[in-house]
Amino acid sequence: MRPRVELPLKVLEKNIGNIIFVKLKDGSEYIGKLESSDISMNLILSEAKQVTETNKLLTNYGVILIRGSNILYVSVEPDKVAFYESES
Repeated sequence: MRPRVELPLKVLEKNIGNIIFVKLKDGSEYIGKLESSDISMNLILSEAKQVTETNKLLTNYGVILIRGSNILYVSVEPDKVAFYESES
């Protein structure tokens, strides 16, 4: 028996209100609370932060829209999403 596979849009829908990690095709990375997603995988994140590849905080944005066509991948596992505040 094969394991049940969920479609990406359903996974996003189930994770509205949760913290997610998004990596864009240009290499930039964001962490924030998923507020909304649509059929094109456009995402609205609140409490959004841009982080570096080593998970250092670059910028606090608040609410942002990420266009689905720019997304490389999304992680919806909050326990694997971490970032560290810069000490400056």
